[in-house]
Amino acid sequence: MIILELFLDGSFKEGFRGEDMSRRCCWMLLWLVGSAWGCSAPNPHVRVRRMEDGRLQVDGPLAGPFKTSEELATNACEIMTRQPGASNGAYGFEYCALHYYSGVENAFFLSYLSDIGGTKAGGRKFCELPSVVDDPEHRESIILGGAHSHPNNRQFSRGDLSGESLWRPTRLVDKRTGRVFDRQLLLLYREKNGECRAYGYNNTTRVVSALRGGEWVAIGQVGNDAGDIRMFEGQDWLP
Repeated sequence: MIILELFLDGSFKEGFRGEDMSRRCCWMLLWLVGSAWGCSAPNPHVRVRRMEDGRLQVDGPLAGPFKTSEELATNACEIMTRQPGASNGAYGFEYCALHYYSGVENAFFLSYLSDIGGTKAGGRKFCELPSVVDDPEHRESIILGGAHSHPNNRQFSRGDLSGESLWRPTRLVDKRTGRVFDRQLLLLYREKNGECRAYGYNNTTRVVSALRGGEWVAIGQVGNDAGDIRMFEGQDWLP
């Protein structure tokens, strides 16, 4: 068994760890279809388990290989926001995953998903990010960060952007290729018209980017550990 670990500082673990919610046996809520779905078929895209030390582990890969981070984010958005309940607004919930890089293949991958999360005070949705991926086919991969969907908000939360949520080390090197990577948190959201939007938060530069026309476009920068963002001139969450 090959285990890849994402190094997290203690504050991140403390901020996202909590009681496990009971696993969802039904994919959709009653309001969607007027009656409950059967509970016999689990979501095949969700493969998550809690390890003895409390961390979450997901299998990999669910998707890939992708040649660029832009291609990865585009496909991750399509996959994760189409999961049951992922785009149901106030009645929806979040999914989480890890994205990682293989120097052997010079390619990016998306892990299987986690649905462990819930709703915090004020109705804010959350998903507990995994920190370990089990991918026997990619022994020397490095984890570049997490990915999560939002069911009712296209913006990063202040918690997402806070200093406590930075993944350390924020910058790392793939020994095989010599490529340097900044860790990045992905946010994925599907508009009501069906358009999928992907955003990235660079944990080293603390710049927030939007994926537009297949390219990352810097739209703002986080200025403090509270997670306050300053939008660049002429930029916003929507183009």
